[in-house]
Amino acid sequence: MEITNVSEYENVAKQKLPKMVFDYYASGAEDQWTLQENRNAFSRILFRPRILIDVSKIDMTTTVLGFKISMPIMIAPTAMQKMAHPEGEYATARAASAAGTIMTLSSWATSSVEEVASTGPGIRFFQLYVYKDRNVVAQLVRRAEKAGFKAIALTVDTPRLGRREADIKNRFVLPPFLTLKNFEGLDLGKMDQANDSGLASYVAGQIDRTLSWKDVKWLQTITSLPILVKGVLTAEDARLAVQSGAAGIIVSNHGARQLDYVPATISALEEVVKAAQGRIPVFLDGGVRRGTDVFKALALGASGIFIGRPVVFSLAAEGEVGVRKVLQMLRDEFEITMALSGCRSLKEITREHIVADWDTPRTHPRALPRL
Repeated sequence: MEITNVSEYENVAKQKLPKMVFDYYASGAEDQWTLQENRNAFSRILFRPRILIDVSKIDMTTTVLGFKISMPIMIAPTAMQKMAHPEGEYATARAASAAGTIMTLSSWATSSVEEVASTGPGIRFFQLYVYKDRNVVAQLVRRAEKAGFKAIALTVDTPRLGRREADIKNRFVLPPFLTLKNFEGLDLGKMDQANDSGLASYVAGQIDRTLSWKDVKWLQTITSLPILVKGVLTAEDARLAVQSGAAGIIVSNHGARQLDYVPATISALEEVVKAAQGRIPVFLDGGVRRGTDVFKALALGASGIFIGRPVVFSLAAEGEVGVRKVLQMLRDEFEITMALSGCRSLKEITREHIVADWDTPRTHPRALPRL
């Protein structure tokens, strides 16, 4: 069957992958309400397209932290990609580079920062979990910096791992032939079988629950790399991120894998953007499956988006070729959405190009009547 959109890769991945692996990638926390909502919320935003505009030339290029990329579509950190495909993070890195965009490597990758750097040129960010042993953290950040990574995406929503019931049922554990490569030499690369989720036990043992805003400052003392705070959902925390010297914010609910019943990221985005007041860029991940979703996020003030699950599902289905296809499909859809909305560059995408179901006649002159 020919794949014509990003979402179709999920079914292919489900057929190809062992149940434990597919469930790990696909599932969310507890009732998985937020998992559904991350998608559903996009469908409550409609377009107000402008017509009779010369859209013969469309420019999708943008700049992220000073780095020029081909489109505002980037790759989010997803853990343990060699469970999806033998080439894992290598394939993802090559696909991102070929597409002229940014890849974020997970702390819990099955390939090391050095290995990913060795795949060739490309702009790469490193996602960081803060371990109890701060020497481990400092060493890891130095290695990422040395390997040419350009920013740190600090995950701030995981003092404990969310309750992912599929992983508990499956007794999820990293397959024995794989390791968390960045931690291999530190005796932190293996995950023991547990009587619930092996990852939850690993997190409970290793990840620092005392993490606070002062650690964002501390991180700036050990690296000159810009720090993106990943996992912000409120105006209050957006303001604190700005105050703490963050270079940017990623509005994220961790793919709905941490706290269930938080809003969809697309619903939280505008609040965060307004609080940041243009002082630092705001990005979004969570639920993006269409070029129309990308446009909606930009119309609400995002500087770009990151995709997670589409990467691991397409990787499982077709390796590097699959990831390339996902990036190309989203690019093509986004370009068509821009053209049909009457936008020739990213700066022409405005709040006036959409209407959301939370808009009221008071907040938006073109609010939809309540049905």
